[in-house]
Amino acid sequence: MEEVCQLTTEGSIVDLIRIHDNEPRAGTLLIAKGFGRRHQVVVELIKRYEDDFRNFGCLKREKVKTKGRPTEECLLNEDQAILLGTYMRNLPRVRKFKIQLVKEFSKARKQLRTLKVAKLTDKHQIARAKGKLVRREATDTIKEFIIYARSQGSQNADKYYMAITSMVNGTLFVVHGTFKNLRDAMSTRQLMTVATVEQIVDRGLQDGMAHELPYKEVFQLAKSRVIQFVALYGQSEIIDTVIADHSEQQELLEVI
Repeated sequence: MEEVCQLTTEGSIVDLIRIHDNEPRAGTLLIAKGFGRRHQVVVELIKRYEDDFRNFGCLKREKVKTKGRPTEECLLNEDQAILLGTYMRNLPRVRKFKIQLVKEFSKARKQLRTLKVAKLTDKHQIARAKGKLVRREATDTIKEFIIYARSQGSQNADKYYMAITSMVNGTLFVVHGTFKNLRDAMSTRQLMTVATVEQIVDRGLQDGMAHELPYKEVFQLAKSRVIQFVALYGQSEIIDTVIADHSEQQELLEVI
């Protein structure tokens, strides 16, 4: 998948850097123009030293439409573009374009980091919002279950709010540390997983009450389904620093 980084350049070349599969790359048509060389000369140079370029990653090619017939150009990553520059004589125009090329790749990398942070943040916020909706629905069912348990003589029915939350968290996660709100430390994937499990608990409680089981058996039914889920998908860790997507966001923000 290709995107174009709309960058402000010092010369007349625009859209010098394009994003292919989350990696900034520069096409040899514009590189040749920047160096003041014919495109065919640049392509032949790359073919001559192709093994050198492949040391720095896959050498991608693509056909592009020009004023004449379609032309095949190479799409160079940052290291490959710098390597190509070392094979050029340091004429004033070449040196000036090398500087521009380095700056363009730097800008593209920063844009990708910013975009990644935004996407991660949006994804996490969506997962958190959906989780709250699921939690609200599960809470309504727990309220019904508490009334159900009281009707059967439970003296501590209100404790099922805490008991069910502890059961879900204790079964799903290995927790290192103490948290005021455990969900604040969950990754996006963990938020999505706990939402799924709360739906399982919701259904388990509803099924047990529908079959008029003793309240303790209703709880055990919901718990057994959670255990079955974890047996298939496994536990994950929550530590006393924000992990997974959160930690990646922080690292990216620090770089930016």
